[in-house]
Amino acid sequence: MLPAMAATPRIAIVGPGRLGRAFTLELRQAGYTISEIVSRNTAASRRKACDLARKVEAHATTVDNAHLDADLVWFCVPDREIAAVSRRLASVGVWKKKIGFHSSGALASNELKALRQRGAAVASVHPMMTFVSGSIPSLKGVPFAVEGDATAVRAARQIVKHLGGEAFTIRQQHKAAYHAWGAFASPLLIAALVTAEQLACKAGLSATQARKKMLPIVRQTIANYEALGPAGAFSGPIVRGDAAIVGKHLRVLRKVPQARDVYLALARAALRYLPVRNRARLKKALEL
Repeated sequence: MLPAMAATPRIAIVGPGRLGRAFTLELRQAGYTISEIVSRNTAASRRKACDLARKVEAHATTVDNAHLDADLVWFCVPDREIAAVSRRLASVGVWKKKIGFHSSGALASNELKALRQRGAAVASVHPMMTFVSGSIPSLKGVPFAVEGDATAVRAARQIVKHLGGEAFTIRQQHKAAYHAWGAFASPLLIAALVTAEQLACKAGLSATQARKKMLPIVRQTIANYEALGPAGAFSGPIVRGDAAIVGKHLRVLRKVPQARDVYLALARAALRYLPVRNRARLKKALEL
């Protein structure tokens, strides 16, 4: 078994994109030394790495000339590239007694098996958080799903604690379900909201107006969900059992078929998972 790692290991970040940038800045703020930012050997990627490296006083390298003399190497590349990039970098330096992380939500730590074969301990360390251009979210209170080799998992838990997050164990066989859960919590939530914008347009508003006017009810709904749970936060004609109004919705939604499909799917989920009145009449209305 590998020995325990120092409380604040030197960290190399592979991938200067949205996730790598957020991790780099948060880790530096938490007191970690970032030794290196490794990018692809393209002009755009090198530019991102150089900009990020300047902010944290690190070296900017590429996969062609990486040093990887850090204690811990954190792969922040797209899921489809993790295994290939780790295989390519497995021949760089000595991996014995080092730790490798990747941050795929759907893939297990085995994606880094090339590093494990060279003597490293590896883990997948995924934050349940959204990362988009132009926004660096705080990681305080963010849950991190962690699985992998014991030494790497211990290191991950310590780092997550320093970042203000909350690490929890995920089994390899549960990662796809875990990641799909996250999809409902953020990207598919956005898909539902942009679908709502299409309905607002049928009501005579622009998409911009719709976004602005939806925000108060969206914010209150999330606040209610947090404070009262799903049943307490659920409102509208379905919870009241008003099948006639649901029928009116479905008739106007014929003008926007994709929105109708989304409405039907979510309304049927409500009937399955939430307390509603007049369930039989609602179910009949949703079968029209």
